Amino acid sequence: MTGEVEQVSRLVLAAALGSAIGFERERLNWAAGLRTHMLVCVGATLIMLVSAFGFADVLGSQKNTVLDPSRVAAQVVSGIGFLGAGAILMRNEVVRGLTTAASLWSVAGIGLAVGGGMYTAAISATVIILLILAGVKPLERRFIAVKQQRALSLVAEAGSVTLRGVQEALGASTSRLRQFIVQRSDELPECEEIAIALSRVTGSEFDAICGRLEKLPGVRECHRGAGDRGA
Repeated sequence: MTGEVEQVSRLVLAAALGSAIGFERERLNWAAGLRTHMLVCVGATLIMLVSAFGFADVLGSQKNTVLDPSRVAAQVVSGIGFLGAGAILMRNEVVRGLTTAASLWSVAGIGLAVGGGMYTAAISATVIILLILAGVKPLERRFIAVKQQRALSLVAEAGSVTLRGVQEALGASTSRLRQFIVQRSDELPECEEIAIALSRVTGSEFDAICGRLEKLPGVRECHRGAGDRGA
């Protein structure tokens, strides 16, 4: 059984590794940020310590008792799902938070690794996850998301087009809505100009979306913006 100093050291290391990933999420203003990731990592480490060493006295007093040290820790893998679901479902009608949910699940794995004394694996996983979260995103935006981004603008009567109305018109494509900006029209004082940006939309899908938005009550004109970049 590990000593008390070793156990405390593992918990502290888990807090440090969890904070590294949590800080990256915190700076993007996600609800599951610094403290959430630290708590998940430390909690997983504690569960791993309990699972591996918490029943040593039972094994010492009972000759015919056999315990599986991985049984309690294994529940973390499935149990952490409730936090991931919360990170996703809290975004109302828009499905977002998948990356944060995945980072929470990964942080739990890091905590289990630290609790099991696999320091190299835990630190390496932390570095890799940070590279994925902070390093891959700019590349994704530059080479994937931007190429698949499409934009359009609407001219509509003031107050006639709302975000909820656009989301209802988009239907299953609501998750692809990236921008919704409303401003008063300079040429038509009684109208508003609405800029809408969508990501990961094919040409046929974009045509269908434009057709639905043109039919919204109060819409007078629909123009494809300069941001329309084909997939």
